Amino acid sequence: MEEALLLRRFVLSLAALLVAMPAAYANDKITLLLDWFVNPDHATILAAEYSGAFKREGLDVKIIAPADPSLPPRQIAAGQADLALTYQPQLYLMADQGLPVVRVGTVINKPLNVLAAIKGSGITTMKDFKGKKIGFSVAGLDDSIVDTMLEHVGLSPKDVTLVNVNFALVTALTSHQVDGVIGAYRNFEVNELKEMGKDPITFTPEDYGVPPDDELVLIANKREAHDPKIAKFLEALKEGTAYLEAHPQEMWAAFIKQHPDLNNTLNKTAWFQTLGYFAKDPFYLDQKRYLDYETFMYDRKLIKTKPPLSDYAIELKAP
Repeated sequence: MEEALLLRRFVLSLAALLVAMPAAYANDKITLLLDWFVNPDHATILAAEYSGAFKREGLDVKIIAPADPSLPPRQIAAGQADLALTYQPQLYLMADQGLPVVRVGTVINKPLNVLAAIKGSGITTMKDFKGKKIGFSVAGLDDSIVDTMLEHVGLSPKDVTLVNVNFALVTALTSHQVDGVIGAYRNFEVNELKEMGKDPITFTPEDYGVPPDDELVLIANKREAHDPKIAKFLEALKEGTAYLEAHPQEMWAAFIKQHPDLNNTLNKTAWFQTLGYFAKDPFYLDQKRYLDYETFMYDRKLIKTKPPLSDYAIELKAP
């Protein structure tokens, strides 16, 4: 009788332990806010999901495309999400505004932005923009980039007319509303122009006095930046990046299966073209690059102060 009672207690205890185990070993939940709608710029993140890297790191990642791309940084500042994608130049503006956010990782570590014109417009060099119209989308930053590029070749900002085309870069250029556009991406708008039968001429800002920047970075709330699950996310992202590089066609197939509306030539071209732009080590922080760009932002009066790098960008250690 006593042995039966002890056995019954053992079985009940074991059952209780087995029930408790999934909770004890549940995956860490992470909410990631994208910078814009899902597109090939997010390929390494998606590869980490498709290849199972997130699960292997014990993560349950929820990826959200924002309805308003200006909101994610403020949602991070308010503690409403764990991570968000943004652009390196935006970091300095956030720091200047006192938002409690910090760069914790990098997705794309090369610039994608170009100043673009179309062959036949009479523009073959930067100096040919004298007396022309240049379309832009982001006031402050875009015109500062154009000003720097013009000054690099001996022109003045007054030598061109800037026109806010409200992100309709390709339309404004092909309809001849403007002669050039700043903010076109090397892996998107430039290819879109080619698909339309146009012959784009591009000028890369880093060749005309603008310091290079990381195109796409991950930010977290300063209070949560050292949470172990953030480092685990970056480790999974690193694994996803390597998998994407080794299996780009497989990952493209997974991407269009999940997003069939994006299965077109433009996105396919961008998917494979962007492979060379992704950061192989998402943890790595190029301190000189960040300080150089901070100086550029400060000199152009885009920010009022030059805070220490650690105020807005940190390099976490791998788990």
